[in-house]
Amino acid sequence: MTNMPPSYDMTDDTTRRRVFWLLQRLTSYSLWKRKRDAFAIFANAYENAVKTWPSDDPEVMPADNVPIIFEILAAYDRGLPELARGHRFVWRRGESLQHAIDLYNHLNAYFFPHPDYWDRGGQVAPYPTKVEALAQLLHASEYQMEYAPLELKHTDLAQLRSVGLLLSPRAYEQSFYTLPYPVFPEDLPEVPETVDAVVIKSGEKVPCDGIWEPVAVERSKWLGVVPVGGRVFRNRGCFNYLVKGTRAPNVRGQVELVMRTRWRLLWEDERYVDGVVPDESPYFLETTATQALDIVRSK
Repeated sequence: MTNMPPSYDMTDDTTRRRVFWLLQRLTSYSLWKRKRDAFAIFANAYENAVKTWPSDDPEVMPADNVPIIFEILAAYDRGLPELARGHRFVWRRGESLQHAIDLYNHLNAYFFPHPDYWDRGGQVAPYPTKVEALAQLLHASEYQMEYAPLELKHTDLAQLRSVGLLLSPRAYEQSFYTLPYPVFPEDLPEVPETVDAVVIKSGEKVPCDGIWEPVAVERSKWLGVVPVGGRVFRNRGCFNYLVKGTRAPNVRGQVELVMRTRWRLLWEDERYVDGVVPDESPYFLETTATQALDIVRSK
C-alpha cells in the first residue's frame, strides 16, 4: 500500500484505512511521549543558548521565551502520566496537553521577533544559522494535525475538515520548514464496520473517546420506495477523533457551507486503561528511498 490514491475519496478503502491509522497514531501515547522528549532536547538547547549567547550579538535569542518553554515541558509532564492510564480528558480545554499545544503555537509564532525576520506574529524570512538550528530542534517535536484530538475553542467546526490535511504531502510543508510525512505499514488494519454503531448529532455530548465518521443515516428501501431493514450510513466527510464529554462538531460541506451532521462511532479508544502501553513502534517507521519517491510523485 505504497501508492497514494489519485484522490482523497472517503469511500475509497485505502484512504479510509490511512486516515483511520493516522488518527490512531496522532492520539497514541507514544507519539505524545516523543513530542515531549523532543521538546525537552530543544528546551535544554534553548536555555543553554540564552546563557551563552554573545551579549554584543544584535540577533540575540529572547530570554522571555524560557519561562514559556519550561511551562510547556511541565504541561507535558502533567498530561502524559494521565494519558498513559487512558485518561484522555488531557486534550480538553484548559487541560494539560491542550495547554501545551496552545503555548507551543505562541512560542512558534513569537520565536524570534527580530524585525528582519518576523512581522505581526509570523516568520517572514529565513532565520540566521544559529537561530535556525534552534528552530529545527523546536519543530522536531511537531506533527502535522497534532491538534486533531483537542477540544474545539472558538468554532463548532470539526478539527479535521479535509482529508488532505492528513494525506497531502503539501499539507506538511510550512512556510520555512517541512514536517516529516508518515510512513504507512505494509498492511493497514481495516476500518471497523459496526451494524449497531452509536450515532450522535452535532451539538450532542460525545459519549466515549474514539474515531467517529460524519454520516447521513438512511434506510435501505424495498423497490427503492418502502423503507426496510437496518440503517445505511453514507459518508459526509473526514473521520475525526472526538473526546468524551466534548460536543460533536459540525462539518464543512460543499461551497464551504457549515452543516450539522450525524457522527457514527467507528472505534472506541480503550487503549492504556489497564495501565499498559503496548509496542507502538510501527507508528514511527523510517522512510525508504522508494517511499520517499512515492511521496514526491504524489505532490
